[in-house]
Amino acid sequence: MTSLSSPASSPSAATQLDALQALVLDMPMARTLGLRFVSVQPGQVEMEIPVTEAFSFRPGQLQATAVFAIADFAAVAAAGSVLPPGWVNATVDASLKIVAPAKGQCLRARGRVIDAGRLLTVCASDVFAVDSQGQETLCATLLGTARNIDASGGAR
Repeated sequence: MTSLSSPASSPSAATQLDALQALVLDMPMARTLGLRFVSVQPGQVEMEIPVTEAFSFRPGQLQATAVFAIADFAAVAAAGSVLPPGWVNATVDASLKIVAPAKGQCLRARGRVIDAGRLLTVCASDVFAVDSQGQETLCATLLGTARNIDASGGAR
């Protein structure tokens, strides 16, 4: 895994962020997309996927499904980064607005928490198309809701 900036306040917080990354990267869709974390901190996540022909609808331009996937992964992972130990989450609602073509070398998504509640977390992400010189162009934005789930079997 790449070097990550995780300015967590304690070793246990850093461990939780590492566990979040492992959980996300264990998902078959994340592996299929070539998803990688760039940075993780409580309430914020940055990740990338390469622009590949397998997910394109024309050469060098990703189809909307791949754009939605990275946007969703970033937003919901950001929401997961503020959960207590033993909790996980899942998308229950999301809306994606595409504002420019998803073309370039990779897509970079920056997810963030808007409002973290006990059972639901509202989250968002912006997706940028990154060209070969590293120039970013906003190509989509997502607003989503994640359901927070006590996976340890404790009281809900």
